Amino acid sequence: MNQKVITKEIDLNGRKLKLETGKLANQADAAVVASWGETVVLATVASQPLKEDLGYFPLSVEYVEKYYAGGRISSSRFIKRESKPSDEAVLNGRLIDRSIRPLFPKEFKQEVQVIITVLSIDQANDPDILGLIGASAALSISSVPWHGPLGTARVGEAEGKLMVNPTIEELENSNLDLFVASTHEKVVMIETKGKQVSDEVVLQGIKEAHAKSQPIIDLIEAFTKEAGKEKQAY
Repeated sequence: MNQKVITKEIDLNGRKLKLETGKLANQADAAVVASWGETVVLATVASQPLKEDLGYFPLSVEYVEKYYAGGRISSSRFIKRESKPSDEAVLNGRLIDRSIRPLFPKEFKQEVQVIITVLSIDQANDPDILGLIGASAALSISSVPWHGPLGTARVGEAEGKLMVNPTIEELENSNLDLFVASTHEKVVMIETKGKQVSDEVVLQGIKEAHAKSQPIIDLIEAFTKEAGKEKQAY
């Protein structure tokens, strides 16, 4: 069965942000290929009924980095097995988990699995931001009830100026690494590290990140109008 391919895109910081569904992983409840510049991730969502009530919401988020995403073949003998997830991959998975988890309805009792696979990295656009955008889009179009979508932005600061969604290189010279996930109305999750940055700068960064997340939320909403499934009753 050929599924209709649905694509939506916007310009984000001079680089094209694109969402696509209908080509890959059509067996999943929802699958979205998200690309930003030449960085590409695949986000899939699947759910199944619970066998027993675990007393907590059984959401599992996996962030998978592959050697080939960076174009790396690390020896003359091709690596036949991927090694365990890197610390960064584990932390990125947790970052996405913390962002999306609060938006599931409390009464919804199903096992939900979200897998974000990094397919390509262009060394400029960070795949963790794209991973969250992909997961947000996949959950929005899936049959799983979820009070999204979420948008996200990263804010850096150098020489007294805020940078929104800096490249990986720009971030290396930044005094601040502020990651913010937001809905239209609220900021849902903040993760930050910085070098003795004032509270005012961080607060300004959070406001800026919330504002710059809005076009991403609009994009996902337009994408969901075309590609969204009917949500499960609970």
